[in-house]
Amino acid sequence: MKLFEVYSLLPFEPVKGEGSWIWDSTENKYLDLYGGHAVISIGHQHRYQVQAMKEQLDKLTFYSNSVQNHLQEQLAEKLGKVSGYDTYNLFLVSSGAEANENALKLASFVTGRKKVIAFKKSFHGRTSGAVAVTDNPKINSPFNTGHEVVFVPLNDSAAFDAAIDNQTAAVIIEGIQGVAGIHVPSNTFLQHLEKKCKENGALLILDEVQSGYGRSGKFFAHQYADIHPDAITIAKGMGNGFPIGGVLINPDYKPFAGMLGTTFGGSHLACVAALAVLEVIERQNLILNAQTIGSYLIEQLKTMNFSPSVRGSGLMIGFDVPEDLKNLRNDLISKHNIMTGEAKPNVIRLLPSLALSKQEADIFLQAMIQQLNPVAVA
Repeated sequence: MKLFEVYSLLPFEPVKGEGSWIWDSTENKYLDLYGGHAVISIGHQHRYQVQAMKEQLDKLTFYSNSVQNHLQEQLAEKLGKVSGYDTYNLFLVSSGAEANENALKLASFVTGRKKVIAFKKSFHGRTSGAVAVTDNPKINSPFNTGHEVVFVPLNDSAAFDAAIDNQTAAVIIEGIQGVAGIHVPSNTFLQHLEKKCKENGALLILDEVQSGYGRSGKFFAHQYADIHPDAITIAKGMGNGFPIGGVLINPDYKPFAGMLGTTFGGSHLACVAALAVLEVIERQNLILNAQTIGSYLIEQLKTMNFSPSVRGSGLMIGFDVPEDLKNLRNDLISKHNIMTGEAKPNVIRLLPSLALSKQEADIFLQAMIQQLNPVAVA
């Protein structure tokens, strides 16, 4: 049997990690500024998390949601405290797509409606409902296109007002658009969405799968706008590499038995992994670090002579590169052993561990200077 090859693979295989660094199978060391799609939140192989998971492995890794699991309650309490959403309820799942799928389902249950408004260049996952609200026809099969979805431009209040009505079940928006190349909804736009959703009886869903868990310099990116969505979806950085996701749900919406469900969501091992992440974020003050190091990176990138359009917040950063630098990501890997992300066309994405140090940030900035000014450096 062979693998079903749907991924474009980089030419190396990571076999070990520590902090912001990974090593490949030939023992080359790389600075990881991508964290496997923003998943590595507290650093590779963080000792505290590894030890907590090892201890749980000796006890019980999994049982279904047909039994009591106090670890789920501990996680909900801790997440509420650290995020500032202690009055909300938590439904645990295994991935970001599953979180978004359930948030959309919740909105349809609550409102009795099915129309959803999403935003151009959005990405919300690859399950049926999640991919239907993703603005990428290439990954939408005919099976997914039966959902009633309207796409409007980001930060365009007039277009949004023309789309929302009393048949709208939900509006779903990313805290910061990630796959699109790091595009930030304005605070006033998010506030406008909240107001219009309330007026029309629709639920506002904030997809914080990539932008949440401290990455933006606040626990959630939407907290810069001082709004309170009806549902907030999380995953990626939640488990620092262990699959776990969730939906934070406004307490006004009451559950009934069987309303939502999952097999693997909220397993014993997943909860321990997620609890350890929150404890490390809190103890090491990683949200402040993300804000500080992210601001430094953004300021330094804006001074570079190719005048990039630098976007983002905290350690969720994107910038455009001109056509003559279209191979920049590959050059950073092959010439400097620095791993970044990208978005098409010609966008570099930075999504490192929230524990990235200034010294590590400077390694990247020096590599950028060398790429932009090879003659001067030589």
